[in-house]
Amino acid sequence: MNVLFVCLGNICRSPLGEGILKNICEHSGLDWHIDSAGTGGWHAGESPDHRSIKVAAKHGIDIHQQSARQFKQEDFEKFDHIIAMDKSNFKDLTSLTSDPSHLAKISLMMDFDSASTYRDVPDPYYDNRFDLVFELVTNACNGFVQKFAEVPISS
Repeated sequence: MNVLFVCLGNICRSPLGEGILKNICEHSGLDWHIDSAGTGGWHAGESPDHRSIKVAAKHGIDIHQQSARQFKQEDFEKFDHIIAMDKSNFKDLTSLTSDPSHLAKISLMMDFDSASTYRDVPDPYYDNRFDLVFELVTNACNGFVQKFAEVPISS
């Protein structure tokens, strides 16, 4: 399975999604391809925000070698699931295609955590809520794996 996480700049939320899901897959024996991108290209080629790197490292996940990139049209063909971090990212992605098979691949991150009161993963860039974002994305990634994996998750 090929999974792409998408946020605005690909330096805070989507790199965490990529790192968290890769970690879950590694511990669960899932051979999935995980990547991340931004709807905007302002940070292309940059490492994730140092605060995302720090919160991931606090949980034993190394994301410092990731490199930001902008979402490309061919990502619709390459990925089975394209997961937007918030409704704005979702709207940006759906505006890029009218192909029903592409639209069917796009979902919201928090749709995979029905217990959460959050419907969007908030952008922590300005308000520094990286611990909250890590928790939300982890819970939603676990929900995603429970929905699509054929093996149980190991904690």
